[in-house]
Order: sequence, then structure tokens, then C-alpha cells
Amino acid sequence: MRERRAAQERRRAREFEAFVAGAAGRLLRTATLLTAEPEDRPAPAAERLLVLALARTYAAWGRLRGEDPYDRARQEMAAHFAHSAWRERLPRALGHGSRPPPRGLLGRLSPQERLVVVLRLYEGVAEEQTAAQLGLPAERVHALCLRAVGHLRSDPPAGCAGPPVRVGTRAPEPDGVPEALLPPTPPVTTPLPPPPKEAATP
Repeated sequence: MRERRAAQERRRAREFEAFVAGAAGRLLRTATLLTAEPEDRPAPAAERLLVLALARTYAAWGRLRGEDPYDRARQEMAAHFAHSAWRERLPRALGHGSRPPPRGLLGRLSPQERLVVVLRLYEGVAEEQTAAQLGLPAERVHALCLRAVGHLRSDPPAGCAGPPVRVGTRAPEPDGVPEALLPPTPPVTTPLPPPPKEAATP
């Protein structure tokens, strides 16, 4: 029995390590968008968010039963961000929070707007699924997304514009969404036409 359990733990660890190797970069990018920390500097809040989501995903690894571990990790990340952001909103407003205020383009949004925008426009989560995950009506999620896009379409403050990123194709996006929110797509290569056949000489 012990040997069987040990073998299961080793297999679980190998599977989880392979998952982290392939997904940690994108998950960290998602976490950084949620925390609105500068991308060119260390992002301790995003890293803590990612570590906690991965730890909870690993704890539930044996119960996933076909569920995509990336989706599970993203759900854990979104749930913890929502809980901590709502809870810490008042202390930060009073100046007693330990974290610096969010900066950059997404820092202009409220935590709730930011969470909806990241899930809907960057991660491509369906509106109904986003609403169910956040415990909000779908109409509320739709309104939050439209309002956030309206804020982001206005002229960004100085220093907030980043390098352009090509629009991704994971989900249909409303017109005017800042391209910096969307995942890059791999370059499309067009095959070269075959060389013309040489005319046969008589």
C-alpha cells in the first residue's frame, strides 16, 4: 500500500511539474495583469497570487478528473484575487495598506473591472462562465466589461502606453480593446509558391 501511494505521489509530482513548466509563464502574466504591477519590474503580489493558485491546484490534482489544470489554476487565482481585493479595498483607500497602489493602464480600473477584463478579454472566458465564477449576474459582468473598455479606450495617462502587442484570437473581442490586454498570436507564415517550370527546349 505504501509503495503504491508513493508511486502515485511521484506520478502526481511529475505531472504537476510538467504542467507548471508549460503554463507558469502565462499564468504569471495573467496574475500581473490582475495586480496591475509594472511589467518591467519585479511583481511580488502577482508572484504570491500565482504561488497560491498553483499550491491549491496541486492539492486538488487527484480530484481534477479530466478538468483542465490551467482552468483550475486560473479559477483559484481569480477567486483569491477577488477575495483579497474586495477585503483590502477599504484599508488601501484609508492609506493603511501595505501594497503600493496599482499603476499603468489597468491600474485605472477598479479591482472588479480589472478581474472581468482580464478573464473576458485576455483569457477568453465566456461571459456566462465568468459570471458563474464571480457569483455575479451575467448582465453585471457585461456592464462591467463595457465600462472598463470605455475607460481603457480613453487617452492613457503619460507613461502608461506600452509596446504594441498583436491581437489574439482566443475569443471575440469588442471594438477598441487595447491590444496590450490581448495575447500575442504566433506569426503566420505563408508558403512560398513553387518555382516556375522551365520551358522545355526543343
